[in-house]
Amino acid sequence: MRQQRFYRGTSELIATRQSVRDGIDVLTTDIRGMSLADTARLLADSAIEFFSTVGTSVVCQQLSPSDVGLPPVSSSGSALTSFAAQPDTGDLAVFYVDSAPPTSHWYRYRIVAFNSRSISTTCPTSSAFAGDADVAGAAKAYVLSLDAPLAGAVRAGSPVRFVRRGRYSLYRGSDGDWYLGYRRCNAVGAVASACGAIQPLSGPYRPYSPDATQSGLVLEYFDRGGGDARSAPLSLARVDVTARAASRESLLIEGARWTPADSAKVSVAVRNRL
Repeated sequence: MRQQRFYRGTSELIATRQSVRDGIDVLTTDIRGMSLADTARLLADSAIEFFSTVGTSVVCQQLSPSDVGLPPVSSSGSALTSFAAQPDTGDLAVFYVDSAPPTSHWYRYRIVAFNSRSISTTCPTSSAFAGDADVAGAAKAYVLSLDAPLAGAVRAGSPVRFVRRGRYSLYRGSDGDWYLGYRRCNAVGAVASACGAIQPLSGPYRPYSPDATQSGLVLEYFDRGGGDARSAPLSLARVDVTARAASRESLLIEGARWTPADSAKVSVAVRNRL
């Protein structure tokens, strides 16, 4: 029985530590690459909402005033197109033009449709953005439809980033436990109504508390001088993330109750800050 309790306690402790690592890893990756040019929408003690990059590509050719052809996810190894998540309606496409004035390097559009189509009609090999290996492998190129005509300064070869607005927060699930959750949000629209249903990512964590030394998830925001950046999101340079997890149940060890718990804290520098 002692051995069973030992292995049960070990399993609970491993699961608790995994919850902490999962939450830290997810938040670290997205916070480091957030788009401050589009600005964080919400900076709270246990929630943050911002734009993050979900894919990159280059313009292969312009198909119509508001339709753009993009290269395939290449089998030839050129990797001109790459997605962490495929863009779709509600995301933003941001085009870079090096010759534009410094204040107009990036042109931003809302995506109204994103579809795959044959290379021959979207990004032929004659464009040099697709190869014979892509044609032989029946790779599909992409058509990006925008909410407005593309600026004339955007040409073939212009880089494009796809950004998505999302919100991470500590929330209480229907089972009574607390989790790190994610809501996907529309790129435009009222903040109160633009986000979808919350989806759990990791947990359980300790319950939310206004006391930062006890809460399951604590987010702290700093500018480059170490001051509080919550009132000026564009000055954000660093986010400190603290995660505290606790097991769903207590264990009886040598006659005493013990609840496996773990915590971690990490400071994340925002790479794309102004």
